[in-house]
Amino acid sequence: MKLKTLAAAVLALSTGLAMAQSVVTIAHVGPTSGAIAHLGKDNENGAIMAVEELNAAGVTIGGKKVTIKLMTEDDGADPKQGTAVAQKLADAKVVGVIGHLNSGTSIPASKIYSDAGIPQISPSATNPKYTRQGFKTTFRVVADDTQLGGTLGKYAVNTLKGKAIAVIDDRTAYGQGVADEFSKAVVAAGGSIVAKEFTTDKATDFNAILTTIKGKKPDVVFFGGMDAVAGPMLRQMKSLGINAKFMGGDGICSAELVKLGGDAIADNQVYCAEAGGVEKGSKYEAAKIDFEKRFKAKFGADVQVYAPYVYDSVKLMVAAMVKAGSSDPEKYLPVLAATKDYQGVTGAIGFDNKGDIVNGALTLQTVRGGKLEVLSVIR
Repeated sequence: MKLKTLAAAVLALSTGLAMAQSVVTIAHVGPTSGAIAHLGKDNENGAIMAVEELNAAGVTIGGKKVTIKLMTEDDGADPKQGTAVAQKLADAKVVGVIGHLNSGTSIPASKIYSDAGIPQISPSATNPKYTRQGFKTTFRVVADDTQLGGTLGKYAVNTLKGKAIAVIDDRTAYGQGVADEFSKAVVAAGGSIVAKEFTTDKATDFNAILTTIKGKKPDVVFFGGMDAVAGPMLRQMKSLGINAKFMGGDGICSAELVKLGGDAIADNQVYCAEAGGVEKGSKYEAAKIDFEKRFKAKFGADVQVYAPYVYDSVKLMVAAMVKAGSSDPEKYLPVLAATKDYQGVTGAIGFDNKGDIVNGALTLQTVRGGKLEVLSVIR
């Protein structure tokens, strides 16, 4: 009886191990609390949708059927909280991380993931430093601030004919980074920066800095920061009688900005660039439209900005595991790094030797009739 009991225990243990091995755990991290929780939840929903679709279709890695499990964590868009979450995920031995949303959380977290050997794909962190630290585990699927800020700077001078340009940033890694690249491009294009002011990513009162800026009579005001701050800023600009064009990066390129700014936003006043995009009439346009319809049907909300990039990141990461025949980060990481032409809903994805997307797109947009409207896609 004892031998039978022992045999049964061994069988139960081996069955338990087999079951444990059949679950592959990846994580998504974004700010699902705080001022930009709407963006973090949008990203998280993109991850949820991808994982549910993968499991419904069935995933086989190394000849074995697996279930993809998603851990979701909130970093509150705060660097300290971001690193705490990263350490938690490293300790949990997740096999990959999709996130973080912000550059300010992605950059410090990337060191922890690198030390743990965990691949990290950010769907939205645009500060160039993120992929320039020499980490082999770090990737992004959107263009960086050098391209984004640079394009907007040239556009401000050459297309909007801005002569006197004011710049505000929120002092975050993202906001300061994109504002610096914008400023460099303005000067290179022959424009003049007449004011440089600073705020924070939690501020609500901008009257002091806007009053200073008003005295400089700018044609264009650029804000390096997020929609939660930009919306109230636009309302205060209107109340102060500042009629300048308002520009920003992907952080303000959302449906939420239009809601927060309300009637303070005139047609063709706001210009922004999403660090990604699909050309009209391209073979990817139908895939992105289909994704947006399925997303709305599932979650009852329109895509804010980066949900499709999260969706692609999850599926790309799992595709690398399938191709490598292993979910062990050490084994699938080289396959992920060698990605050249993955076909996603956001377009073709391939990485250079830093982990940056090759030939990344930018989508220039403006607000007309109370909604964002695409002007052009630039590569």
